[in-house]
This record gives sequence, C-alpha cells and structure tokens, in this order.
Amino acid sequence: MYINKLDYLSEVINKEISDGQISGASTAVLKGGEVVFRKEYGYADMEKGKKMSSDTIFRLFSLTKPITAVAAMILFERGLIDLENPVKKYISGYENMYVIKDGKYIPANSDITLHNLLNMTAGMVYGGDWCESCAEMQKLYDELKIRMANGEEFTTLQVAELLAQKPLMFQPGESWTYGTCSDVMGAVIEKVSGMKFSEFLKKEIFEPLGMIDTGFYIPSEKYDRLAQIYYYDEVKKKLEVFNDLHLLLTDYKKPPAFESGGAGLVSTLDDYIKFTSMLLNKGEYKGNRILGRKTVEYMTTNQMTDYQMPALYYGATKGYGYGNYLRILTDKAAAATNASLGEFGWDGWTGDYVTISPKDNMIFLYFIQRCGAGCNETTRKLRQIVYGALK
Repeated sequence: MYINKLDYLSEVINKEISDGQISGASTAVLKGGEVVFRKEYGYADMEKGKKMSSDTIFRLFSLTKPITAVAAMILFERGLIDLENPVKKYISGYENMYVIKDGKYIPANSDITLHNLLNMTAGMVYGGDWCESCAEMQKLYDELKIRMANGEEFTTLQVAELLAQKPLMFQPGESWTYGTCSDVMGAVIEKVSGMKFSEFLKKEIFEPLGMIDTGFYIPSEKYDRLAQIYYYDEVKKKLEVFNDLHLLLTDYKKPPAFESGGAGLVSTLDDYIKFTSMLLNKGEYKGNRILGRKTVEYMTTNQMTDYQMPALYYGATKGYGYGNYLRILTDKAAAATNASLGEFGWDGWTGDYVTISPKDNMIFLYFIQRCGAGCNETTRKLRQIVYGALK
C-alpha cells in the first residue's frame, strides 16, 4: 500500500469532527496481517474531556451479528445443528407463525429454518413504522422497555419466545429484510450448547482469540473506558448525549439477562482486529483455529437467491449479496466502489464499520459512536481512500 495515501483518512475524519458530526473515531488498516495505519481522533466523551484512545470500549450494535454467525458455524462444524432444522425444534412459539398483510394474519406456509435466521430471510423485523409487521414489533419493544425500566428482566430465550408472538413481514424464505433473526440465533446457540450465550462466546471465540475486552457487560474497573454515544440533533445542529434502552440493551454495568446476538456486545478496536483477522485468515489467528477454511468460505459466500436479491438493493447493500450476517460484494458498478469482488463485512447502528478483502489481504476498521450512522457517505469516502491506496 502507498502509506502516505492513507493520510487522506485523517483529513476526512478530522473534518467530520470539526463539522460537529462525530465526537471522535478510532481507525485501523491492516495489510498482510500487519497494521499499516492506526489512529485515534477527537473525544470518546466530550462532556468529560476524555480523549479517544487505543483501549476505548465501543458499543458494537450490529457488529455483534458476525460474531453470532461464527458461534453458529462452530456448532455447524461439530454436527450439532443442521441449517435446515426448523427454529421450532429449539424454541417454543415458532410452531405456528403468521404473516401480516393488509391487516390480515395469514398462516406461514413453511417453518423458519436456521438458514433463514442466518440470512435474514425469515421475515422477522425490528420495530418501526414502515411496515405492518414492524409496527406490531414496535409494540412489543415499547412494552418490554417499560417493564425493564420497572425492574423486570427477560432472558435471551424469553425474548426469542416473545419475538415469535409477532407476525412476519413475509413468508419464510420469500425475501430479505433486516431484523431480529440474530437475537433468535443467540437463543438457539444457548439451547444447543447448554451454555449461556455469553459463556459460549467466551470459551469458543473470545478467550482463544485473546479478545479480553469483549462481552455483554463491562467490569467496573474498565467502565470509564466506554465511549459516550451521541445523536445529532437536527434542530440544534449539534451532537447530544443519547441515553435510551435501544433494542432492549442496558447500561453494560452488570451482566444482562438478555444477551442480544444482534446488538449486545461491546468491544475495542484491538479486539475486533483479532476477530476480523481470524476471518481473513480462513478461521485461524495466531495458531488458534476457530473455524475450518471451508466453513469461512461458505460464510462469506452470497446466500441470496435471484428472487431474494432485489430486496438488498438499497443504501449500504446495493451491489452486495448477503449471508451469515455479512454483506458480500457481487457488483462493483452497482455499489459504486473500487473494492474487490468478494469483499465482505458489516457495520453497526452507531457507525462501527468493517471491510475485509480476501483478494487484497486487507482489513479496514472505523469505529465511532453516533446513533444511526451505519454505512454512510463518510464511510464510503473512507473505504474508497483505503482501496485507492492499494498497489
């Protein structure tokens, strides 16, 4: 790589900070297993005057999902699950699912399978107001937030069972939509492994990879390293502190009852470098093998059928296929990107972003903490700088 070209990353990130769009950022580029660029910018907590540092802890939100997929693939490799198994085999409530359409409840014409869960083709949604199923799911989230605020706790399995009470957006396997599938997969992993989801992740992924700062809560001696989460107030035109039970997540001060496989983990950039390096190296990191080579190849192969693909063609997934909670680049022109075909990765709600390129033996990570950031114009600019720096 032309290292000096990567300096353009700093120009873009510093402008985001000076424009008041983000409080700070942590970023890294790895080539051939070596860190060729690593910098921290701005503040992890503006109110406390706490600078972003190499050990800052971030909320991963949806960057939790690829870790959940790896956990599922560990069970897959051991013959403990078949991806064609129905979810109802493991969790009650999934025996008689319904689809809602034009206000009518229609019986599901097939079972939701583990394959559907891993590929977001189950018809399960997050809460919102853009579809009938989303509106029904939002009612559940609102109810649970109130009950949790009043001291009630719900386990990973209990949440998965409650999710089954809400209607699907479409028939299982009929299309693709982003939703609660990975939370249900976390419950399946608990049932199959006989362990708490957190314990399974710690034993099978975090400890072997040396991910010492990744988990569903933060020990008290590390809590001051947690970055503050912000949202951009469009009226005030400035960042404001965000404090909410978003997606039923707590304040990370103690182990939560609900361990969200879709959004619940916190981590550091260094820890996630280890995880992504394992994926780039086909399942192995520094002599510790988490998955077999062929399994990682399967994980990073587009799983969408021709009739499912059109649902992906919007925003951050335009030009991409999808599978196992990862986007996989299939059409460079449609994605308007200079990345290599087969590039894969994902991002989180607060802007944590990862791209992994097997053809280039390269990883790029960009971590921030701003609500609703995900993959946006700034992220696209940063990745085009990184890919433009490749020789």
